[in-house]
Order: sequence, then structure tokens, then C-alpha cells
Amino acid sequence: QVQLVESGGGLVQPGGSLRLSCAASRIMFSFYGMGWSRQAPGKQRELVAVITSGGSTNYSDSVKGRFTISRDNAKKTVYLQMNSLKPEDTAVYYCNARRDFPIFSDYWGQGTQVTVSS
Repeated sequence: QVQLVESGGGLVQPGGSLRLSCAASRIMFSFYGMGWSRQAPGKQRELVAVITSGGSTNYSDSVKGRFTISRDNAKKTVYLQMNSLKPEDTAVYYCNARRDFPIFSDYWGQGTQVTVSS
């Protein structure tokens, strides 16, 4: 059974930084595109960052220039470095692993809470 376990969330002051980690198991990690999404109370889930199996990255406009996604295939882990955090970044952050070929598969973690508040 594939598992994705997020960690690194917590309470941080505005302007601060956090690094989220997502460790995968029972998955051919290097073949999967990885993403970070977030969901704030009362809002739809928002995809904020993706990294392809080849290492290409893309970000939502809301986090571009502040967040950095990276991956370590040897450790089967994807990271989200979050800098210059704002109160509106407060949400539960989820990672997912997705592969379109040869068979579509999409796995999600349970999420980690990030709260930005003074």
C-alpha cells in the first residue's frame, strides 16, 4: 500500500519560513510527478507547486517567488521550502504523487497544518 507522509508543519510568524517534507513508501518514486496542494477552511483545495519526474517545476501565482519545491529520489522525499510566509498561507498542506503512464495513479497524504500568525 502506497503511503505519503507529510511533516514539518506548525505555527510560524508572518515573514517566517517552514520546510515541509513528504516521504513516500511502496512507490517507484522517481517515475512520479509530485505536488503540494493546500486547503484553507471554507476554501477549495489549491495546487501550489509541482515537480515532474524530470525535475521541472511550476508554481501558482500566489506562492511564486516565495516557495520552492524540490525532490530527493534516493530518499523518496519531496520538499516544500516556504519563505516570507503570510497569514493567507495558513492551510492544511497535502502532497500527492501522480503518474499518467502506463496506468493513471494518484496518491495523497493526510496533510500537515501550517498556521501563519503573530
